[in-house]
Amino acid sequence: MVQGTTEVALTVLDALGYLDEIPMCIAYQSQEINSDIFPNTVECYKAKPVLKIMKGWKSNIRGIRTFTELPLEAQEYVDEIERQIGYPITIISNGPNREDIIHRLPKIGGRVQ
Repeated sequence: MVQGTTEVALTVLDALGYLDEIPMCIAYQSQEINSDIFPNTVECYKAKPVLKIMKGWKSNIRGIRTFTELPLEAQEYVDEIERQIGYPITIISNGPNREDIIHRLPKIGGRVQ
């Protein structure tokens, strides 16, 4: 558990809507380390990110109110973040206004398996 984390809010998802592909850092690699944990400052200078390329959704998602209304690629992106971090994303911001939020219920048991 990271500082008592039980759920995560993902912000500015709408800003990615113009991309064909979205690189996601899933680990760090160097001669000294091969880890999915962010390296310390000294190791960070030597480490290279290991990227997973996700397909972009190429559409405006502002105004969408439910997760299932999002393009499939956006849903897969959010699901992959959950898998990588191990926590449910229960709030998704998809626009500049206070109302531009998608609320999701956490999966049974809280943590993502």
